[in-house]
Amino acid sequence: MIDWTKKGFATRAIHAGQGPDPLTGAVNVPVYLTSTFAQEEIGKNKGYDYSRAGNPTRDAVEVSLAALEGGTSAHTFASGMAAITALITMMRTGDHVICGENVYGGTTRMFNQVSSRYGIEFTYVDTSDPENVRRAIRSTTRLVHIETPTNPLMTLTDLRAVADVCHEHGVDLSVDNTFMSPYLQRPIEFGADIVMHSTTKFLNGHSDGLGGVLVGTRPEHKETFSFVQKSTGGILSPFESFLILRGVKTLAVRMKQHDENGRKVAEFLTKHPKVHGVHYPGLKTHPQHELAKKQMRGFGSMLSFDVGSQEHANDMLKRVRVCTLGESLGGVESLISHPATMTHAAIGAEMRKKIGITDGLVRISVGIEDINDILDDLKQAMEWMGR
Repeated sequence: MIDWTKKGFATRAIHAGQGPDPLTGAVNVPVYLTSTFAQEEIGKNKGYDYSRAGNPTRDAVEVSLAALEGGTSAHTFASGMAAITALITMMRTGDHVICGENVYGGTTRMFNQVSSRYGIEFTYVDTSDPENVRRAIRSTTRLVHIETPTNPLMTLTDLRAVADVCHEHGVDLSVDNTFMSPYLQRPIEFGADIVMHSTTKFLNGHSDGLGGVLVGTRPEHKETFSFVQKSTGGILSPFESFLILRGVKTLAVRMKQHDENGRKVAEFLTKHPKVHGVHYPGLKTHPQHELAKKQMRGFGSMLSFDVGSQEHANDMLKRVRVCTLGESLGGVESLISHPATMTHAAIGAEMRKKIGITDGLVRISVGIEDINDILDDLKQAMEWMGR
């Protein structure tokens, strides 16, 4: 039997967890659209009894994602937020969590408005300086959760440095790796204990399915997250599992094109007279460019730029044609958004001001369309700003 974890990334993405169906030889994993499974006798089945507890299609995508991130187990959920919620079930009343101050707005909304009701405490710090994490750790700290690069300002955290701080104090480090995908960044290689993704984004890659995953590195992660799947029921459906399996097969080639297009859009924006600043780690002017080269295999397609005001942003965003104004990211199509009123509206104006999310900030997930068409679309839309 081949150990796919020892093969190259593109080979793992195509084959890990996705062997031919032993019954028919089908090269794609079948979609097991069943809620229950026939049992041979009391206490004896073929490995499955009820799809909330386990489903062959979901098992396949979990094997695949664990192999891609280099973890020991993966556990899929109905959305990225369902995965974050499952992550916090590791906590008990009185436990303390440190979170990056510039993460997806839905994460802070869930922490502050849901999890805090159960006596879990949260502290938000700028994790780009590992000493901020060290200073925030208490005797009750159980978890540090970060995004790198951050959403939407593309600030990096030194994964190895923060992992070392966490492990000095017996604290787990979880990393939201949605922006980069395991093709461009694998946090476990730098000491992370848990990696989280909204599989809705680059892993699926086609904007046609919701999902989330937690990739663990220890037996207790597998035990905890499997129990949460079975007990709370927020699991990934068989069909959504199939969509991710379909998506990851082309992840390597898609991310290469995303990365190539992202670099060119960033360069274009830095030269545009109406742009006040570009946040993209692939630019030599980015303050953490060298760190990006150290812990990432490319710079990706996520970037943000400031056009000066919400009025200017709206002038532009309502006139894009190739790019699509909408929530989300990571699809083959270019998606463009306004963080202050969309992804980060929930954190409030005061917090947005503190971390630097201005009303003129625009975020773009650069797709894999022909680059000249993307650039032409941005040019024509930006001509309307301030008219």
